[in-house]
Amino acid sequence: MVEIQDLMREQDKIRNIAIAAHIDHGKTTFSDNLLAGAGMLSEETAGKQRALDFHDDESSRGITIDSASVSMIHQVNGTDYLINLIDTPGHVDFGGDVTRAMRAVDGCVILSCAVEGVMPQTETVVRQALKELVKPVLFINKVDRLIKEVKLTPEAMQAKFISIIDHVNELIEAIAPAGYKEKWKVGVGEGTVAFGSAFHNWALSVPYMKENGITFKDIIDAYENDDHKALAKKAPLHEVVLGMVVDHHPNPVDAQKYRIQKIWHGDIESDLGKDLISCNPKGEPTFVPIKIVVDKHAGEVAAGRLFSGSFKQGDEAYMNLSKRKVRIQQVSVYKGANRVVVDEVTAGNIVGIVGLKDVFSGETVSKNEIEPFEAIKHLFDPVVTKSIEATKAADLPKLIEVLKQVAKEDPSIKIEINEQTGESLMSGMGELHLEIIENRIVSEKGLAVKTSAPIIVYRETVNKESDTAEGRSPNKHNSFFIQVEPLEDNVFEAIKSGDLSEGRVKKKSTALAEQLTALGWSGDQIRDVRDVYKGNMFVDETRGEVHIGEVIEMVLDAFEMVMDQGPMAREPCTKMKVSLIDIKLHEDAIHRGPAQIYPAVRDAIKNAMDKASPSLLEPLQIHLIEMPDQFLGGVTKLVGGKRGQMINVSQEGSNAEMEVKIPVAEMLGWSNDLRSSTEGRGTSGIRDQLFERLPTSLQADVVKKIRERKGLSENQ
Repeated sequence: MVEIQDLMREQDKIRNIAIAAHIDHGKTTFSDNLLAGAGMLSEETAGKQRALDFHDDESSRGITIDSASVSMIHQVNGTDYLINLIDTPGHVDFGGDVTRAMRAVDGCVILSCAVEGVMPQTETVVRQALKELVKPVLFINKVDRLIKEVKLTPEAMQAKFISIIDHVNELIEAIAPAGYKEKWKVGVGEGTVAFGSAFHNWALSVPYMKENGITFKDIIDAYENDDHKALAKKAPLHEVVLGMVVDHHPNPVDAQKYRIQKIWHGDIESDLGKDLISCNPKGEPTFVPIKIVVDKHAGEVAAGRLFSGSFKQGDEAYMNLSKRKVRIQQVSVYKGANRVVVDEVTAGNIVGIVGLKDVFSGETVSKNEIEPFEAIKHLFDPVVTKSIEATKAADLPKLIEVLKQVAKEDPSIKIEINEQTGESLMSGMGELHLEIIENRIVSEKGLAVKTSAPIIVYRETVNKESDTAEGRSPNKHNSFFIQVEPLEDNVFEAIKSGDLSEGRVKKKSTALAEQLTALGWSGDQIRDVRDVYKGNMFVDETRGEVHIGEVIEMVLDAFEMVMDQGPMAREPCTKMKVSLIDIKLHEDAIHRGPAQIYPAVRDAIKNAMDKASPSLLEPLQIHLIEMPDQFLGGVTKLVGGKRGQMINVSQEGSNAEMEVKIPVAEMLGWSNDLRSSTEGRGTSGIRDQLFERLPTSLQADVVKKIRERKGLSENQ
């Protein structure tokens, strides 16, 4: 019998894929079928066991919360293939897991429910896949519902499929990078679309129907005669879908030829660049973890993609972002919830590694120091925060330990720990996200905690160009002259979308120069850029200053401190351009250490912001609400009462869709309010997230409340 370890070395027989879809469109049931096809589950329980939902809360809520990896062997046309699969969550609050999964895979099966069609979260996962150059194929699930519930004719079913396929192709056309828009569209004739029922374990694609002489009429007959089991024998889901995956998804060698340049900005012509492009198993090992799982026995297990080289137990590895050397204690592959320890893992596979001390998702692990991979950028930022504390004071050290662990296991949760006061803040994508984490701390980590009511995270910015402001060091020997202004819209959008890389600028960054030239900047302006940080930019316009090189890193540290905590309410700053116009420094280095430079630069930036009409931005979410049309009036009233704006309303038959923009501050308790207004028949999904100016009438009050909550004095 072929073992996973043997196939790991045959790169042309490997496929790394993710399953992604809107919540409740059937991803985990679908994954069960693939596991059953590989002999890992019995066929009777496939579709009901939800084998990749490992946590109790996933089973009780019936949703996937964590992405889960599994490696399995499947035979396609008599050849064994190694399929490394990641099942991802569909709820928008856990979208960070989808983004991270896309870094590790080359292909994605997008699931869409045949009845509901393409939903907001389906659009989001298509966007996440294409951003990482992951090739999509489409599976239309729950076809049994079209036959049994909606009672469609074969012609009407085909029309429904075509509308879903067209919608997915419109998304690919709109989102895919140039060169992939046409190439990656999905089509029935090409075999990049399949349809079926994961619950009843069958699937079909046009090539499979031709090959096996099955028609649409056979499907309808099978349901009319209540014989879907025969259909599952004739067209097993795993056979059809994995045939599509093997034929249409690239192997790691082919995928890395075009993916590496998108996700790694090092020199492609270097030896390492060539190793990565060719997925060379004998080259420099390069591993990017996408998920950290804490195993009771082994400690931290980093699951991720090995892009080149190989690792085995005892190898020394270097963590490029943490800047530390570690020794690898174990290498393994996944078989569902089980991790199987192997002798060696090689390039092109999704693997688990033990021994990477304090590792986090998105780290770059190699043997020698190398240019790290591009940071994994999440589509949405955490906007809801709760303070969390241990019920018993004696549990404070344990709480700090647990929160550090939580931040590793789910990097889209942001944890701020104040070890002096014992107060800790936990920020997430929404109420459900925080509720799940809180429950897990209690049930899985065995720690009693209490949390505050949700707190909204605002942003600080400026609305006009300031005059030059001076900041002097405490010893009065150094002065910094700084100006701030709003960052241009096109530059800010480029940073947000990830087209413009964030980080401090090394001596000559050709990538940054090309990106800014495309945005209309001149060579002189580009040369002055020193730091792109969280949607803000720092520019050094000084000329001929002798000692600037000795203090610039400290100046950038101070700039980043202010961007993390602005002067109005200690909220993060965004969309600002901070320019260093002039400096006066003491001749003697002893008088210009961090204790002098940090306060001077911070004061200069804060003084400049005060002169630039500062304001607070509040987070808003764009939601798509679906409901029977009789509830339109009630929902319109609900949205209006939450300071919301209607963007669009459409009706099809007796169903209505409303696109709205609502401040997150008003969204607390939203799902209950929507249920009450629609007698439980309305659903809503988040489409996008943005920040807009808080109405002036509310600003003074909100700033006062935030400052009181943070214990800041009135005019600090």
